[in-house]
Amino acid sequence: MSDKNYAHPDALVSTEWVAAHLADPRVRLVESNEDILLYDTGHIQGAVHIDWRSDLQDQTIRDYITPVQFATLCERHGISNDTTVIFYGDKSNWWACYALWCFRLFGHDKVKIMDGGRDKWVAEGRHLTKAVPHFNKGRYTALAERKDDEIRALYDQTLAHSRDGRALIDVRSPGEFRGEITHMPEYPQEGVLRGGHIPGAASVPWKMAVNDDSTFKSETELRRIYETEAGLHAGEDVIAYCRIGERSSHTWFVLTYLLGYKNVRNYDGSWTEWGNRVGAPIERG
Repeated sequence: MSDKNYAHPDALVSTEWVAAHLADPRVRLVESNEDILLYDTGHIQGAVHIDWRSDLQDQTIRDYITPVQFATLCERHGISNDTTVIFYGDKSNWWACYALWCFRLFGHDKVKIMDGGRDKWVAEGRHLTKAVPHFNKGRYTALAERKDDEIRALYDQTLAHSRDGRALIDVRSPGEFRGEITHMPEYPQEGVLRGGHIPGAASVPWKMAVNDDSTFKSETELRRIYETEAGLHAGEDVIAYCRIGERSSHTWFVLTYLLGYKNVRNYDGSWTEWGNRVGAPIERG
């Protein structure tokens, strides 16, 4: 994937590459979708299904699973510490990027995205199967603790970031950013009491980063979007957010892997936390 001049072209693989590595024991395909029923209707041969809600998040508190639970999840899917994990999914890889970001929280760095995601694979008429794969149990050594400080921002950190006038990217739609939309019928669990955006945030909807075929735009196009138009600079500390952290993980992937930014964090509490929190400062318009 070097033809688009990305900072880390090895973070992306093509559908052709995936088709040629379906039997590679060093690789595990992971499908992660918004629509959790899609996997059962047909998926890439050898792909396992990981759902961020039921697999990667704690089912009692709003947080992620523990490192030990993550290691157990990986072992169940035949993933070991040295396995290269290729993520793909629907919605131009929204949820695939979210799953990849979560894997990075647990220190798994051998991660890549299939450019174009599920939509491109299907559009090319490539084979799908309903057969659920079974692999030998992996061997995974868990971290002592998640790497939250490196790529994750919490509310207090984001508030301080805003007050200091540092770079904030709101990747939601313009209507959400302006405060005109607080409840999205298709996402009833993401409703908020107040609309608007975090003070000082720039509006850069996530979808600006992808082409019509769900592949990522070139490095030149991305720099125009994020630097020329939004005013970011590669050396600064950036926090991205959306409503629950999935769209902003897509932008986090773009800035971190495709443009080479070294200090990008995803505020996964995002607007469902900020817009419902008593006393949180909000801008509109």
